[in-house]
Amino acid sequence: MSKIANTLLGLAAGSAVGVGLGILFAPDKGKNTRKKIKDSVSDKVDELKEQLESLTKNLRQKSLEIKGSLEEKIDNLLSESNYKSEDLISLLEEKLASIKKEAKK
Repeated sequence: MSKIANTLLGLAAGSAVGVGLGILFAPDKGKNTRKKIKDSVSDKVDELKEQLESLTKNLRQKSLEIKGSLEEKIDNLLSESNYKSEDLISLLEEKLASIKKEAKK
């Protein structure tokens, strides 16, 4: 997830720098140039906020899916363990009875 976030952040930063440089070198009044830079930066900030919200939403959804899956696997493991423990107890009781019979002889 961090590779994707870093790539998106790099692309956004590169785009912002490119737009900023393009505006700075364009023949226009300083006041207009500053306004364009401000608008461009505001747009990029808004885009980054939207991307961050989307990534956060996806991360929450995935964590809930993983949590549910993990809880299900734990429940299955515990139910299998209980079954196996009952089998083990039965086997040990049979073995104990067998040993008692051998000891009586």
